[in-house]
Amino acid sequence: MTEKVNTYHIPVLREACIEGLNIHADGTYVDVTFGGGGHSRAIYEKLNEQGFLFGLDQDSDAKSNIWSASNFEFIQSNFSFLSNQLRARKVEKVDGILADLGVSSHQFDVPERGFSIRGQADLDMRMNKTASTTAADIINDYEEGVLVEIFKKYGEIKNARKLASTIIQQRVSQPIRTTQEFIELLSKLAPKFKEHKYYSQVFQALRIEVNKELEVLESFLIQAADLLSPGGRLVVISYHSLEDRIVKNFMKRGNFEGVLKKDFYGNPIKPLSEVNRKPITPESDELTENTRSRSAKLRIAEKNG
Repeated sequence: MTEKVNTYHIPVLREACIEGLNIHADGTYVDVTFGGGGHSRAIYEKLNEQGFLFGLDQDSDAKSNIWSASNFEFIQSNFSFLSNQLRARKVEKVDGILADLGVSSHQFDVPERGFSIRGQADLDMRMNKTASTTAADIINDYEEGVLVEIFKKYGEIKNARKLASTIIQQRVSQPIRTTQEFIELLSKLAPKFKEHKYYSQVFQALRIEVNKELEVLESFLIQAADLLSPGGRLVVISYHSLEDRIVKNFMKRGNFEGVLKKDFYGNPIKPLSEVNRKPITPESDELTENTRSRSAKLRIAEKNG
């Protein structure tokens, strides 16, 4: 397979991911965030004819990047359904799973998707374009107390109460439907000289709620640990502290509370062991090439057994 130049999404930490997966040529692997196919192509090139790669993505736009091969299959699905999708294909165990969390460059760069704080677009933010709830629905329909919790928990917004109150007051007279209308509202509340960061935090909070990202991540991690064969690798790239904390706790302690539990004999109860105790981050040359990689943290774990 000849690799093509693809501007859909630049794969972050590609070489570190491939090394972390410890790929066996005849193994079975899953890239649950297929996107532009960059990570998947790198995995595929390490496989022989007996190896197999599944690529999952809930975004239908990702289908434009698939290729035809007898040992590759694209599955349009949210990765919270990973177990069901694989078992429907009679796959019980796999040798490696990769997840590159967050929003793809393509989703940011297509204005009508509503992820970017730049430009004019509907407040959408759905990674799955067939999902029912948009960011506009949340802004215009959610109760004030719920909005406060979303902004505090998912965006770490310090003036979350004031923000929610301002939204409620605005939507009484006129619904907030576009990214630009929302930015105009936010501009009255953003800290001076920190406007861009504030807008990004608020948009992140909305995006997480729209896509139920943290709940989906927890479900995925539990399934991934169950699906991996002993010695199989789980490789996850996260982009903000909320995601990274969930991944770190699960890999390190086997749960999301961050408290290591032990059995009667004092043995740790956890399905995975960390391969790298500290997260891997991009080198300076990658940061220069792809500024969106600056917050990336790569964690790798191996299935116990």
